[in-house]
Amino acid sequence: MRLTSEFWVSALVKRVFAEGGFAAVESRGAREAGTIFIFVRDRFGRVRLFGPAAQASYDETRPSERRFVVLVEDEQDKIDIRLERERRFDPDLWVVEIELADAGNAADYFEVAAG
Repeated sequence: MRLTSEFWVSALVKRVFAEGGFAAVESRGAREAGTIFIFVRDRFGRVRLFGPAAQASYDETRPSERRFVVLVEDEQDKIDIRLERERRFDPDLWVVEIELADAGNAADYFEVAAG
């Protein structure tokens, strides 16, 4: 059984805070199954946008886990444009911003699939 988007986002936010980072929900989507995008910023100013991985990247033994891929890296303008385009396509999406010491450590907080 897959966790609801709301529950998954709540757990992510709590985990980031518990480990000394910062997290904020910028946009709340559909509670049950809204698409989740994660915007990661680090102390060096690097930014990355993660979005849902393609179905083909899911592990057959864990089909209900959420996996993410890097959609845009190090270009804030392109991240903003991508999120706006995604909102036009699906207004029920979640956007979570997290700040970590190192943006490269995002896989410590959620599963990142090979691009």
